Amino acid sequence: MVQHKDILIKRCIEKSDEAIKIAEYSLEQNALTSALNRIYYAIFYTVSALAYKHDFTTSKHSKLMGWFNEKFIYNDKIFDKRFNKIYSDAFKLRQENDYEHLDMPTSEQVTAYLADAKGFIETVRKVID
Repeated sequence: MVQHKDILIKRCIEKSDEAIKIAEYSLEQNALTSALNRIYYAIFYTVSALAYKHDFTTSKHSKLMGWFNEKFIYNDKIFDKRFNKIYSDAFKLRQENDYEHLDMPTSEQVTAYLADAKGFIETVRKVID
């Protein structure tokens, strides 16, 4: 079982790395909706890896976010509360830009979200390792 869990964690990390690369490329190409989508999924895959490490599984994005916030921000206080904001903002922006079609982010906003996501991922990976 441990080997299976390690494979799942490794695959989530690989998917997160790939999502960040695609987000960077999308931003360079001014494909901002795609960049926001990949930024969110890079965070999601990283938190999924953390969840596998702690034997938590769910198919619901909101449930994973709730687990992360409750366990790592509010109960165990492993991460600062700004991690809650980074994660929830990424989810919200991905939803809005994938489904609502009203507001377009600027490249400056997406650049800032990408920087926040990279910091989030780097910090969470230290806990995974």
